[in-house]
Amino acid sequence: MNSAKTHLYFVPGMAAGSEIFRNIKLPENYEIHILEWLIPEKGEDLQTYAKRMALRVEEKDPILIGVSFGGVVVQEMSKFLNLRKLIIISSVKSRNELPRRMKLASLTKAYKLIPTSLVLSAEDLTKFSVGPKSKKRLALYQQYLHVRSKQYLDWALEKMVTWNRTEKNKNIIHIHGEKDMVFPIKYVTDCEVIKGGTHIMILNKGGEISQKLLEIIEE
Repeated sequence: MNSAKTHLYFVPGMAAGSEIFRNIKLPENYEIHILEWLIPEKGEDLQTYAKRMALRVEEKDPILIGVSFGGVVVQEMSKFLNLRKLIIISSVKSRNELPRRMKLASLTKAYKLIPTSLVLSAEDLTKFSVGPKSKKRLALYQQYLHVRSKQYLDWALEKMVTWNRTEKNKNIIHIHGEKDMVFPIKYVTDCEVIKGGTHIMILNKGGEISQKLLEIIEE
């Protein structure tokens, strides 16, 4: 019997900490590693940042999983790693799947108007990350926004809306919520759909997502 562990590396959503994965439960032969956000260097591009993040992956042939903006970052990290599987959750595979408001924000640079220095006491980033229409979801997700660096927040917002990938990674697996309001499913193609799932389903549908991950990994 092979008792070797399967290693999974998770990258959380924008400004979020490791706690967003608290409801992901996997068997004992799976070991979860959380890659917390690094503070970007001044003027650092996304590829250089992703390479720094990739250097923290210590196990061979791991499974790399990213949520929301973390899904964008893991796709860039995959260029520097030999992965068993690449999985994104509540994210996008290219800028073609971004909603119109984000594409417009990229053209007009409207993201520069978000007051990121006040974002953890206000709701601006939470609305950007979760969607504008649910006070309950806003309150829930607000608890997990722990990265307080203005340098990180300004950088992350810009890199999300200006991401320039136009073709998806051929080997990527995408799990997406049917009711995701940040990245509406009408713009998303080729994904495993979680019925009733919202942009924060990693929190409130952890059991279902855990089961979906097992199915994907073991197939």
